[in-house]
Amino acid sequence: MKWIVLAVIVLAILWVIWAYNLLVSLRNRIQNGWKQIDVQLKRRHDLIPNLVEAVKGYMKYEQDTLQKVIDARSKAVSSSGVKATAEAENLLTQSLGRIFALMENYPELKANENVLRLQEELTTTENQIAFARQYYNDLVMQFNIRQEIFPSSLIAQFFNFKPGEFFSVPETEKAAPRVDLSLPR
Repeated sequence: MKWIVLAVIVLAILWVIWAYNLLVSLRNRIQNGWKQIDVQLKRRHDLIPNLVEAVKGYMKYEQDTLQKVIDARSKAVSSSGVKATAEAENLLTQSLGRIFALMENYPELKANENVLRLQEELTTTENQIAFARQYYNDLVMQFNIRQEIFPSSLIAQFFNFKPGEFFSVPETEKAAPRVDLSLPR
């Protein structure tokens, strides 16, 4: 009987150690995932001034739009924390979208090799940010689930683990794009 009680106690201690280590591992993977997003965001922030400089001469009448991009970039660079960074980056994405839309009105910009290269690099970076954000959010979900399910929720509460914060997408990006396939009349 004494050995059974001792075995149960040892198993309980081993389970507590395993659950704690799993939570720590997930927390560290989330931090690493965030650093991967941070690397891609830095790359994006570095490309934007080059793009603005490349289009500035062509878009003389769009200086207000260019200034909004520069301001949004500054806000994004100085933001910290998941929520503040997500909001600042979403604002920057909207500002960049306006520049790309306006560029359609400038045929010489669409033909400029430097602008095309920068646009392609930004598109590639945006895709890498999306993949990094997905990976990060998947880790946050695993971490949060692990903290909520019983009995590991007891370990999470006892050791004061806090839920991870998702890097959310703005509502405007969640809406399905509208496609008009009607023929012009």
